Amino acid sequence: MTASTAPKPSAGPSPEQQGTLLLLVRHGETPTTGRLLPGRAPGLHLSDRGRDQADRVAERLAGLRVDGIYSSPLERTRETAEPAASRTGLEVTHDDGLLECDFGEWTGASLAELARLRAWQTVQHSPSTFRFPKGESFTEMQARIVGALEVLRTAHPGGVVVCFSHADPIKAAVAHALGTPLDLFQRIVISPGSVSAISYVDGQGPAVLMVNSTSEPLSGLRAP
Repeated sequence: MTASTAPKPSAGPSPEQQGTLLLLVRHGETPTTGRLLPGRAPGLHLSDRGRDQADRVAERLAGLRVDGIYSSPLERTRETAEPAASRTGLEVTHDDGLLECDFGEWTGASLAELARLRAWQTVQHSPSTFRFPKGESFTEMQARIVGALEVLRTAHPGGVVVCFSHADPIKAAVAHALGTPLDLFQRIVISPGSVSAISYVDGQGPAVLMVNSTSEPLSGLRAP
């Protein structure tokens, strides 16, 4: 009788081979979404629809072993993170690197009014050259969130990290991972309650796995 030569079942990729998976979640809708530029002003909370979106994000995490949950300290991002924290049993850690862009004197302004300004065309078409009056530049914002994500992926090698942030920082992070010039980052759409996914493997560049997803289960992003 000859010994069996059947191949042994594969144990699957190691955490190092899978890399670190960062899920970038935009906060859910608020009463001012699409109308005002709230920036870092305090006191803005999720709407009913925004809370439903936060619950949906938590549901989509089913099947993933999440290693860390981080959030911009603003109310609307913290509230979006809470259902995910409850589902995973993890605490939400506040990270200033995930904050909204500092819009300076434009904070709280109507988007319709801002769109009439000549500077708005610079914001849309040459953002790398623009600094918000008494606020942050887009290049500073991008460097800030890219640096924050680098710290988080290094802190959780081979893990899954969920980061709750805002539209512009997420767009800037995705653009950087794609190698897209900052002046083209406005072409990326990041909707309320959406998830974008970036995988980092040591020795390789980042891989963008998903952008602006609002429905699919997230477990498929990770080998079982």
